[in-house]
Amino acid sequence: MSIGFQFDKDWQLHPLEGDTGQAFMGTRSTDKVFIKRNTSPFLAALSKEGITPKLVWTRRTGSGDTITAQEWLDGNVLTSNEVGNRLDVVRILRHVHSSESLKKMLFRVGGEQVSAFDLLCQYAENLPVELKHNLYLTRVFRFLEDHLPEYSTNEYCVCHGDVNHKNWLLSTEDRLYLVDWDSVMFGDPAIDVGTILGRYVPLKEWNTWLKAYGLKPTEDIMARIHWYSIMTQMLQIRRQYHKSYFKNMNQEILLLKKVFAY
Repeated sequence: MSIGFQFDKDWQLHPLEGDTGQAFMGTRSTDKVFIKRNTSPFLAALSKEGITPKLVWTRRTGSGDTITAQEWLDGNVLTSNEVGNRLDVVRILRHVHSSESLKKMLFRVGGEQVSAFDLLCQYAENLPVELKHNLYLTRVFRFLEDHLPEYSTNEYCVCHGDVNHKNWLLSTEDRLYLVDWDSVMFGDPAIDVGTILGRYVPLKEWNTWLKAYGLKPTEDIMARIHWYSIMTQMLQIRRQYHKSYFKNMNQEILLLKKVFAY
């Protein structure tokens, strides 16, 4: 299988199922690493803080690609049920959102600020006709327009941007990592928190989860989290449509209806 870029001939690259041609298992003799091309230079800082698996090396190829290699860890991604029940998920998110060193590094590598309005625009831009004419999705979109949350850009922090259960890797040594940082941004931490709560935590347990995270669930905070839980769900519906995963899209719409009813 063609990998589409030049690389050291001593390494054998094995494309990983479910990725978009960017990630590979790299093997050389008895060595095994996780290889990805053109990932964010922010990865080094994440590795240093133990949030992602250890960064082994970074190389630049003759074709201009940047290749990173991380230690290969045997393990599994978390299930949907596990994400909402593990305290180490809460701890890692809190670490990411409160880390000044990660904030400085993301600024250094040109991280972008993403506001609530920006996310609304991401959904609406070139929206497929089928979604545009869906009466329920239109109703939800109008609600989001009318209830844009306010949050000072001075308070923006590092946000992962895609904390779905497939991006939580649990090693065989029971060490949890948050991986796939291609959507990293500066934003309201409620982007990540809303995704976790909306997708994986029953409403009756939101207060307990937030207290573990370190937040007092005030009316303002709950409104922001509810808004982002809906917004990120709308974006997920759009992604599933573009991939032509219509069964998945309909399941996401069912989840949206549950979250919107909160």
